[in-house]
Amino acid sequence: MPLASYATPFARLALANITREYPNFPAHVVTSAGEDVRPSTLHPAFYGAYDWHSSVHMHWLLVRMLRHHRATPALAGTAAFTEVLDRHLTPDALAVEAAYLLERPSFERPYGWAWLVALAAECRAYGGAAGARWSEALAPAVAAVDRLLAVWLPKATYPVRHGNHPNSAFALGLLLDAGGLSATTTEAVRERLLDWFADDHDAPVHWEPSGQDFLSPALSEADAMRRVLDGELFAQWLDRFLPALRSGAPCPLLDVPVVSDHADPQIGHLLGLALSRAAALRSIAGALPAGPVRGRLAEAADAHLAAGLPAVERGDFTTDHWLATFAVLALDVPDPGRGLGPAAPAARTATASKAPRWTRCS
Repeated sequence: MPLASYATPFARLALANITREYPNFPAHVVTSAGEDVRPSTLHPAFYGAYDWHSSVHMHWLLVRMLRHHRATPALAGTAAFTEVLDRHLTPDALAVEAAYLLERPSFERPYGWAWLVALAAECRAYGGAAGARWSEALAPAVAAVDRLLAVWLPKATYPVRHGNHPNSAFALGLLLDAGGLSATTTEAVRERLLDWFADDHDAPVHWEPSGQDFLSPALSEADAMRRVLDGELFAQWLDRFLPALRSGAPCPLLDVPVVSDHADPQIGHLLGLALSRAAALRSIAGALPAGPVRGRLAEAADAHLAAGLPAVERGDFTTDHWLATFAVLALDVPDPGRGLGPAAPAARTATASKAPRWTRCS
């Protein structure tokens, strides 16, 4: 399932969403009767795609499709895409977005923050005059996220572990992948992940999934730890955290979730769970040596991807405004194979300067 075959439909889907102002779920506290609460007033760059974080990551999706496929037959007619990006990603519009974030320190924390930093990274990678123009416009908003993280992380005593937007592991892992934060903040992100998760063991995977998850708490955590532990340390940590993988015991994380109603906005989150699990399973497998564990993860990833992909373009706004992003996250991870060849390198190798402190309560 090569990503190139989805480039044009995904780019068109992203374009349709980021320019669609209504319906809209603004998550904005109205403070007076005369306040202008139109989405395009509050968020001149990210007013579309139903909510702020979806608008941000749909911009990311569009830039990513352009970056990888603009010079190939897989993506034709790119002028319309770049024209909208030029209209949205301007210094004036992004200054409003940055100010909004700073004035509301808990808004979109940390999920939307991470996608904003990822969008800026994608624009930098795009290169050329357009990439420079967009990334420079985004710089104040990224700086705002950096400042907000520096204040929030020391206070974040406990992680949020459930399978929705506030999940701590998914967002912090995405931040590390994106880069672009200050060295101090990047190290604070790494340290917080280790503080939260290094001692974890025997994840309660029998509790997953919850009824409206689009992230797996256990796999999001494992995928975040992949980014901050070197290969052998990560493999040891994973054995403690998900012992069923090596023992061969049944593991609910490997079973494709049942989605009883694709059109239900909350139950439909489980379609995203299938895709986000596929991405995490592939990434984790790629960080492990060849062997049975890697093979189980890769096989489960394929099953999740096959289940989730057909739902991406159903013409239903409840899923069309966000699901394609998670399809790309999964399709972009190289297939790690079935454990017969050499292990693929981890997406981001980390220092082991802070060794895990594995202890048990029982």
